[in-house]
Amino acid sequence: MQHAATTASTTDPISQLLVAGLLVALFVALSMEKAHRVLIVLCAVAILWAITYLTPYHLLPVEAAVLALDLNVLLLLASMMALVGVLKETGVFGWAVERLLERFGGNPARAIAILWWFTAIASAFLDNVTTVIFVTPIALATARRIAAPPPLVILPLVMAANIGGTATLIGDPPNIMIGSGAGLTFMQFVRALALPTLVMMCGLHLWAVARLRRAMGAGADRAARADAPGYGPTITDAGLLRWLGGICAFVLLGFVTHGATGMPTAVPALLGAAVALLVQDVRYLRRAAPTHEERQHGILHVLEKELEWPTLTFFALLFILVGAAVSTGLTATLAGALQGAIATGRETFGLGDAGTLLFASLLVAWVAAMLSAVMDNIPFVAVSIPIIGALIAQLPGESVVLWWALALGACLGGNATPVGASANVTTLGLAERQGVRISFGEFMRTGVPVTVLTLVISSLYLAGFVLLGSARVPLLMGALVLIGAALIVWTERRASRASPP
Repeated sequence: MQHAATTASTTDPISQLLVAGLLVALFVALSMEKAHRVLIVLCAVAILWAITYLTPYHLLPVEAAVLALDLNVLLLLASMMALVGVLKETGVFGWAVERLLERFGGNPARAIAILWWFTAIASAFLDNVTTVIFVTPIALATARRIAAPPPLVILPLVMAANIGGTATLIGDPPNIMIGSGAGLTFMQFVRALALPTLVMMCGLHLWAVARLRRAMGAGADRAARADAPGYGPTITDAGLLRWLGGICAFVLLGFVTHGATGMPTAVPALLGAAVALLVQDVRYLRRAAPTHEERQHGILHVLEKELEWPTLTFFALLFILVGAAVSTGLTATLAGALQGAIATGRETFGLGDAGTLLFASLLVAWVAAMLSAVMDNIPFVAVSIPIIGALIAQLPGESVVLWWALALGACLGGNATPVGASANVTTLGLAERQGVRISFGEFMRTGVPVTVLTLVISSLYLAGFVLLGSARVPLLMGALVLIGAALIVWTERRASRASPP
């Protein structure tokens, strides 16, 4: 049976159930790893459109699928991959590895931990996807140099990016949406979420370094010489690197000021990539007289070798599936169920004002985390913002805590699975290009414990916010940061005493 094409999706319960079934099947198929993730999501989209055009249920017509594609994310990813591709030509990544080992080579485990902390801090002020695109090549090269298992280096790194991105208004797209919808400022995010994320990073550091030391044995604390033979530590094109320093500064300025300029983050990234490729080509023409075929070293080399096309394709197809969840009303149904659960919990447990607020904040955080683990958190956050706004108007006390609950759950839940956050998919794609394949199950064996740890810390913070108040909860979080820092120092000194001479 053939139906006329329409841009309107059906929003009946069966349509929503069909989309939910496709998303669940996608997650199960990805976890089984019987086929490449791009083939799996491609088949899911094919089934989606077969249902749309061959049954009465119009889940997401092709015309509407174009609107589901997040062009800002796709262009941002492609542009930053291109910029990193040009940066590779300068030798800066190898040089950075050498400097890292030169400074911390006496303790390879500490060198890796420094990379994790740098990633978290940078992700608070840059988009976390941008950060992992820059840091992943350095982390992989460092892992090779110190003979560390790459998954034990890469997985904590991407989770540090997601944790760091939670701390500020601009670190993760859901925070940008929440800040805009709730009228929250950059400094409000920092005051509310910076200390909890520091506690989370201390926990991640202690757990991940312990795992790394167990895997590496004595090698985790054995000096790694920065001048190891066969690996060039020098900058190969200092002039191009100076140009790229200015270009990257412009891109960073565009990221930081996009809230004031209204310019999507993809725009400065695309401008930076275009200028970088142009500068690379002009400099090459000045020092050589290449043939037409030899000029492929520039734009064509980047397009063919540096852009991670499977990752970009996976994102585009995933956006289509999530678009169907939005257009059929599935995400609105899930968010509405959240509102009903809060009302039911208050009546069932006979909660007072503070108890209801705490129950609501914990429910928002954990539900947002679970949904963010299996689907893109951006559509869920978009639908949840007006519902949270309505709840805040109904609940007494410092109900602004619900915004922090939504931010914590949406940003941290993505650590649980490879498809839970854009940074996850991007990092795994970059690692696979360099011969490091991390399976769905291997990611979850690291991601689920980290997610549970960070959500427990988030729950403690939310409870402190409700029961102690916004003025006192920083004291609790500050005390936990000091405890975490003391434990890190103690474990480092203990490892140094136990390390071989």
